[in-house]
Amino acid sequence: MNGGAQTIQFHTKPVIIGGYSIVGPKEGEGPLRSYFDYVAKSDLFEQKSYEKAECKMHLLTIERAIDRVGLDEGDMCALLSGDLLNQIISSSFSARELDIPFLGLYNACSTFGEGLCLAAVFISGGFMKRVAVSTSSHFSTAERQYRYPLELGTQQPPTAQWTVTGCGCSVLADQGKGPCITCATIGKVIDYGITDANNMGAAMAPAAAYTIAKHLEETGRSADYYDQIITGDLGIFGSEMLVELLRSEGIEISHRHVDCGKLIFSEKQKVHMGGSGAGCSSSVFNSLILHEFSRGKLHRILFVPTGALLSKDSSLQGESVPAIAHAVAIEEQV
Repeated sequence: MNGGAQTIQFHTKPVIIGGYSIVGPKEGEGPLRSYFDYVAKSDLFEQKSYEKAECKMHLLTIERAIDRVGLDEGDMCALLSGDLLNQIISSSFSARELDIPFLGLYNACSTFGEGLCLAAVFISGGFMKRVAVSTSSHFSTAERQYRYPLELGTQQPPTAQWTVTGCGCSVLADQGKGPCITCATIGKVIDYGITDANNMGAAMAPAAAYTIAKHLEETGRSADYYDQIITGDLGIFGSEMLVELLRSEGIEISHRHVDCGKLIFSEKQKVHMGGSGAGCSSSVFNSLILHEFSRGKLHRILFVPTGALLSKDSSLQGESVPAIAHAVAIEEQV
């Protein structure tokens, strides 16, 4: 492996041999319904609390992803997993039910990108042969933790995004069929001083712009090298801001850019700026994006999940919202 200051080039390219996605009923009413593997009938997933529901959803997604590629738990070298709950309990509680070595991750909504980067390093470096990467989020657990109890019926401002109830898991291996990870650019924490916890798009767009620009600089590629540059959770306003920030640096991505937070819901669903959450990018990636690779409609993408690194307490204490984004180049095998 080699690369620039922040970009790793993988000489042995890890393969994404399969994935699985589960979403809640609201996400199932959106435009991607036919791509998701399983749409739950209720946000509670037959559990007594929303937190338990997210744990069940996360565990099922991991189990079914591994089963889909014809492997067992014992075949996995590691599980790299994260979510938005305190101490990432959805991931940890899922891991306690699995006989797989576990690394818990947290980079907010960019965690799936972080997981793909690390899994690629482990596999390309020859340390592991098969790694599962998963993230989840749940609207009701996130609202309760970061904003207000649902019982208050608090009205969301126009800049808010809807936390996706969903989970995605990818299985990576040192060989097999599927698209491969060719390089990855690890982001830096960027803070433009946004203090509005209901405006995640504005907080995360500068981080996405920084990482994309750094990736293109260090790889010597132009935006047109990729069929699509896919961000994770910027939503409508954040996507517009990203395009303008990169345009100011002489980088034009408007004809290549799509965002998972914009794709997962329709305008009719009244989700303001679109979707967000650690399960947003992972559920879209393991449904629509992998499907488009298998059909030959995508050949090369730059996948850039984005995360707002705030907590409930930091917002109440007047802190700004730092953000991060990681870029993963995923290409069909030659």
